[in-house]
Amino acid sequence: MKKKIRKQLILIAVLSVVLTMLSVLLVFYHVFTQQVKHELRDTAHILGTMENREPGSISEQDYLTEELRITILDEDGSVLYDSTTDYLYLANHGGRPEVKDALETGEGYAVRRSDTFSENAYYYAVKLNNGGILRVSRQASNIFSVFLSTIPVMAITGAAVVFLCVLVAGFLTRSLIGYIEKMAENVGNNDENIHTYSELKPFVETINRQHEAIIKNARIRQEFTANVSHELKTPLTVISGYSELIENGMASDADVVRFAKEIHKNSSRLLVLINDILRLSELDTESLKATYEPVDLYDVAKDCVSMLTLKAKDGNISILLKGQNALVNGDRRMLEEMLYNLVDNGIRYNEPGGSVTIDIEEKKEEILLSVSDTGIGISPEHRERIFERFYRVDKSRSRETGGTGLGLAIVKHIVENTDASLSLESEPGKGTCIRIIFPKTTA
Repeated sequence: MKKKIRKQLILIAVLSVVLTMLSVLLVFYHVFTQQVKHELRDTAHILGTMENREPGSISEQDYLTEELRITILDEDGSVLYDSTTDYLYLANHGGRPEVKDALETGEGYAVRRSDTFSENAYYYAVKLNNGGILRVSRQASNIFSVFLSTIPVMAITGAAVVFLCVLVAGFLTRSLIGYIEKMAENVGNNDENIHTYSELKPFVETINRQHEAIIKNARIRQEFTANVSHELKTPLTVISGYSELIENGMASDADVVRFAKEIHKNSSRLLVLINDILRLSELDTESLKATYEPVDLYDVAKDCVSMLTLKAKDGNISILLKGQNALVNGDRRMLEEMLYNLVDNGIRYNEPGGSVTIDIEEKKEEILLSVSDTGIGISPEHRERIFERFYRVDKSRSRETGGTGLGLAIVKHIVENTDASLSLESEPGKGTCIRIIFPKTTA
């Protein structure tokens, strides 16, 4: 990354130097040509005021420099005098652009490339009062020769500037990347250094949030692993212990039946626990492949009531379904699982003669699902953690009724995947009500 940034900074510097020098050269050449034009114009006007003198009397000793050439023409373009060449051998100049312009407008200007390719010829012509033409001209360097003559200076200057840019690019790169490397070495402790580069504040905050999330997830996974090990150990210990007693012939016929019942009970609990653990793992990735579509929540609730009616009767619990048909956007299997866990929890932690009520209400912009029971309730200190994995309010009762402590964790996971929100109200001894709000959908 350092090399790439340094190369890009150097490339920008080199391009800037080259473009600047070329721009300066073009500006300089433009100023130079304008200066030559103005000098020729001024000279032509001065000489034009002396038109009454005989052509031959205009000599280099009076007015001319080595670079200046003077030509006098008559009205038809014939050469009457030339300061550098025998005019008798010169062809008619009536067709020259500067001469034609002077005959038409009084003045004319033209630039022609010389045969040497290293100089340009500049011409300025004025019309005299007698109808003739006075033309002055001189040779001057063209842009190519100017460019070639400045190459050594430009090369030295460019090299010096590029060298300076290399040093500055190295300093800037170390300054920027060094801070980023420092942040990488001290992830999670960069708040005090944010002021160094205010532009990096969002970047630093994002890294800190991600770092905190990673640490949190790692802690949750560690706790989950420990809890899984503990939860699996209990039924396996019971199964192993009873089976060993039977294997060694240390159990009577009556004990064998009792031990077999305990083995069956704990193996069933073990299967439920493993299924819930696997289901939680599936939910971590299932949202990516779940099929979200309009689902009638009331129909899902009816199926749930049908599945749990027998279990509710065994505990002398009644299930009531109220409300109306309402469409929500979600995966039907997930919604069935969510409702099943909520109602099953309401039955499991209820009292004989109690009830579980499912209510579905369609409002203006949302669908409200509430599952309430008349059970043992939850005290305030447990409400914040009730949806954590393996967290139980009454551990002895949970194990006695076959609970794994994962039901509400699964519910919370499904609610989050369905873009819904969840709230809980509970009072010890009076029951619990869990409300889930879904965004309203149309289909």
